[in-house]
Amino acid sequence: MKSQDGTILYIGKAKNLRSRVRSYFTGPKDPKTKVLVSRIETIDYLVTGSEYEALILENNLIKEYTPRYNINLKDGKTYPVIRITADSYPRIFRTRRIIHDGSQYFGPFPSVGSIETYLTIVDTLYPLRKCRGPLKKRTSPCLYYHIGKCPGPCAGLISQQDYGKRVKSAAKMLAAPPEKLKQDLNKKMRAASKALKFEEAAKFRDILNTIEDIFSQQNVVDYDLETRDYLGWFNKDGYQSFVVLQMRGGKLSGTDMFRSEGLGIDQDDLMQFITRYYSEYKRYPEKLYLPQDFPLGELQRFFSDELKASTTIATPTSDRDGAVLNMAQENARQDGVKRINELGNVPALEELQRILDLPTLPVRIEGFDIAQLHGKHTVAAMVSFLQGRPDPKEYRTYHIKSLHGAIDDFESMREAVARRYTRVLNEGLSRPDLILIDGGKGQLSAATGILQALGLEDIPILGLAKQHEEIFLPERQEPITLPPGHPGLRILQGVRDEAHRFGTTLNQKLRSKDIRLEILETIPGMGKVRSKRLMQAFGSVDMLAEADIQLIAQSGGFGLDLAMAVKQRCQAHRGKYTGSEMAAEPDPPQQF
Repeated sequence: MKSQDGTILYIGKAKNLRSRVRSYFTGPKDPKTKVLVSRIETIDYLVTGSEYEALILENNLIKEYTPRYNINLKDGKTYPVIRITADSYPRIFRTRRIIHDGSQYFGPFPSVGSIETYLTIVDTLYPLRKCRGPLKKRTSPCLYYHIGKCPGPCAGLISQQDYGKRVKSAAKMLAAPPEKLKQDLNKKMRAASKALKFEEAAKFRDILNTIEDIFSQQNVVDYDLETRDYLGWFNKDGYQSFVVLQMRGGKLSGTDMFRSEGLGIDQDDLMQFITRYYSEYKRYPEKLYLPQDFPLGELQRFFSDELKASTTIATPTSDRDGAVLNMAQENARQDGVKRINELGNVPALEELQRILDLPTLPVRIEGFDIAQLHGKHTVAAMVSFLQGRPDPKEYRTYHIKSLHGAIDDFESMREAVARRYTRVLNEGLSRPDLILIDGGKGQLSAATGILQALGLEDIPILGLAKQHEEIFLPERQEPITLPPGHPGLRILQGVRDEAHRFGTTLNQKLRSKDIRLEILETIPGMGKVRSKRLMQAFGSVDMLAEADIQLIAQSGGFGLDLAMAVKQRCQAHRGKYTGSEMAAEPDPPQQF
C-alpha cells in the first residue's frame, strides 16, 4: 500500500487478495487503520507460488523498506545485555543496542542489577579500559590505571597480547553457566586461602556471595534444562505489545519487550514479529511456545530453512508451559494497557475530526505562537502533541530574523511556518495531521499562504483566538465555537497554551540575558566584547559578585581597578537576576 508520493505504508500477504483489501475499506476500524486507509493512494501486488514463498517475500520486503504500519522492532524496548566490542583493545559495558560489527554479546540476565554485578566481577578480576571510542595514545595513564581499574593500554603499559588474554578470560566467565562460574571462583578462593593470600580469598568469597544472592531471587524455576521461549502478545486499537519470556537452565533468565503499531490482524502481525525478531536477534531456543490456534507449519519451515535453527514451534500441552505462556500474555496485556493510557484521549481526537471535518484523525498536532516584547527578541515556538499529549522532543523554536526590530506578528508567523515546513519537505520529515495557529483570521491567513506556496495546502490548519475561544478555518467565513469543557476544545487549548508558554519562557530568558549584559556594559571601560567574555566565564551576576577581583581581571583581560568596579556593580545587583546567562532553553512542558 503506497501513499500519494510513492512511500510504502504497509506490506502484507493474503490467500484471497480481493477479500483482504476490501476488509480495510469496509466496516468499523480502529483509529490507526483509519489513518492508514486515508493515506493509501495505490496498491501494488506480487503473486507467489505458495504461502511459504509469500511469507519469505513479505519478510524481506519489510526489512528493506521498513513501512510505518508494519511491525517495527525499533519501537520496542529490549532488556540490556553485556557487550565486548570488536576493537583492537576491546571495552566491556552494558547496552540495549545490538550492533552487528563483530562485537560479542552476553545475556540476557535476570535483571539490570545482575548485569552490574557481573561487570563489577569483570572489573575486579580482569579490568579493561574505560575510555570510549578508539584507543588514543597518551604519555601517562588516567586515574583508572592508578586505582587498579585499567591496565593502561593507552600508555603502552600492557601488550595487545596480554590485554587480549584478559578479554578472553572475561568472555569465558560471562559465557559460563552460574554453577560453573561458582565452581571456578570457589577454586580460586581456596587456592588463595591455601597460599595465605587472605585478602584475595575474601574478594572471591564476596563475589560468590553476590552471585548466590542474584540467582536466589528468581522465583520462576522448573528444573528443565531445555531452552524455551514463550511469546505473549496484546493488541488494542492497533497498538501492540510483544513479550518474549526466555527460560534457560530451568530458570527465567530474561525478557524482551517490544511495542509497535500495526493493523491489528492477529496472525499476520504476530507472524511478522516472530520472523523479524528471530532474524535480527539470532537467539534460537530449542522450543518456541505460541498461543493456541496459530498456524505452525509455515513458521516451522521458516526456522529450519531460512534461519537454519533446530527450533520446535509448539502450543502448550502441559500445565507448566501453559502457566508460563499465560504469564507472557499477562505481561504483554499490562504493558499494552499502560501504553494506551499514556497515549492520550483518542475519543476526543475523533470528536475533533468529526467537528472540523478533517480527512484523518489528528494524531499529530503542531501548534505555533509568537513571543516578543516591543519588538525585542521575537521568537516563534512550535510545539507538537501526539495523541493529545505533549511530545517535547519534537518542540522547536525559531529566532525571527526578517523583522530587524519591527513588530509584525503576521510576518513572524510566515517566517516560522516557512522555515518549519521547508525543512519538512527537504528532509522528508513526517507531516502533522493538523496545524494550529495561535490567533485569528490574520495569523491564520499568513500561515495558510505559506503552506500554499510550499504545495502543502492539503495539511489541515486552523486558528484559535483566545478572547472567545473561536476556531477559524481557511475556507469558512464564520468561526466555530465549542462549549466550554468540550474534550476537543480542551486539546486545542492545551496545544495553544503550551506553545504560548514555550515561546514566552524563551523570550523572557533572552531578555534576562540582555539585562545582565547591560549591567556590565554600562561600566566605563567595559563594552559588549568584555561583558560577553565575563558572562561566558562566570555564568551569572551573582557568580561575578562572589569572584576574586584577580580572577575577574584575568578572565576579562583588563586591570584590577576595572575588575573592582565590575565586582561592586554586580554586588549591587546580586540576587536580582538568578540563573546562568547561557541558559536559553525553555522549561519542561506543562502536564495536561
